[in-house]
Amino acid sequence: MISFLDDDLKVTKENDADTINKATSLALLLAGVDVTTGTLTWALCLLLNNPETLKRAQEELDQNVGRERQVKESDLDNLVYVHAVLKEAMRLYPPGPLVMAHVSREDCIVGGYHIPAKTPVFVNIGKIQLDPKLWPEPNEFRPERFLTTHNNIDVRGQDFELLPFSSERRMCTGVSMAMKMMPLALASLLHGFEIATPGDEPVDMRETMELTNHKSTLLEVLVTPRLRAQLYEHHK
Repeated sequence: MISFLDDDLKVTKENDADTINKATSLALLLAGVDVTTGTLTWALCLLLNNPETLKRAQEELDQNVGRERQVKESDLDNLVYVHAVLKEAMRLYPPGPLVMAHVSREDCIVGGYHIPAKTPVFVNIGKIQLDPKLWPEPNEFRPERFLTTHNNIDVRGQDFELLPFSSERRMCTGVSMAMKMMPLALASLLHGFEIATPGDEPVDMRETMELTNHKSTLLEVLVTPRLRAQLYEHHK
């Protein structure tokens, strides 16, 4: 962007090139960090409240990675259960329950309601992803559904039952990066540490009422290394 934009190229009358570059970079960082950390936090909370699911995810890691090395990006294709955990976490707690505003290009009928042309439309994906007509026992945390009944459902905007990244031209442009980084981060954490809550108490799952979906309280966990000490040295 620095090489493309300069003050001789007038993009807007109000802002210079430095302001545009800084604002764009800040928007990218905020959009990527905020929803990514939120999703990983929800996934960890759900696993802590469902210890059998946590155990199964760690067993998959031990089987495909072992305990003699760290998780690599090349392992991700074999970690189907970890991917299912993340999908189920995003179904129950989508990063943004209301997608960015869309605008109807022409008059149309949606759900029996007349929507005039040029009307801003906010899609409530949080409601869609908990619809019992689409998801049996929708409030239950069941990653297995993405290995059985819903194994063909993806998060990339083509399956309208699951839209954590929205869809079409206004969907999140970082979906490909997110679906590489989040599974790798979650897999590395589950593989490297035994995780529990203080006193084995259940995690408080109350949500905030914000544009992005976060826990209303901080998550406190106890972590214990589960690999050989030498494997952690290069992360110091």
